[in-house]
Amino acid sequence: AQCLYKTRPDLIEGLILCDTAAKIGTAEMWNGRINAALSEGIASFADDVMRKWFTPDFHKNRSEELAGYKTMLTRQDPAGYAAACASIRDADFTATTAAIKVPTLCIVGDQDGSTPPELVESLARSIPAARFEVIAGAGHIPCVEQPERLAGLIRGFLNDMPRERT
Repeated sequence: AQCLYKTRPDLIEGLILCDTAAKIGTAEMWNGRINAALSEGIASFADDVMRKWFTPDFHKNRSEELAGYKTMLTRQDPAGYAAACASIRDADFTATTAAIKVPTLCIVGDQDGSTPPELVESLARSIPAARFEVIAGAGHIPCVEQPERLAGLIRGFLNDMPRERT
């Protein structure tokens, strides 16, 4: 969404930025992930990813679903996964965020281990008039752990959007 706004702001009437940031991680971290995916396979770090993506409560009480998400991750083509990691590594929208002129909602799970609340809050602070919301009991993927709460925030934001295109 940030990239689309950067390249075609004329198409955007509002943004919902969920569990993301202007810059995520470091080149060193992403390069390590890329090398591990290509040399050892995604399964070599899948448990760590699951800990970052999902809350301890999800691990404890929804273990069958967790296993499904882990399988989905480990079945990815390592080269494709590495390319996605390179894309995230190289993405930096820090200069773009201050120029965002549309209503923006920044949402994060309170237990997000990939894009922690303070990182998403800093994104929201960098966007003029952005709204920041934290979803309790959610990790990196609140649509899985707290879908009703996430949907309510999105619905409320959309209902508050201006009806006429600016």
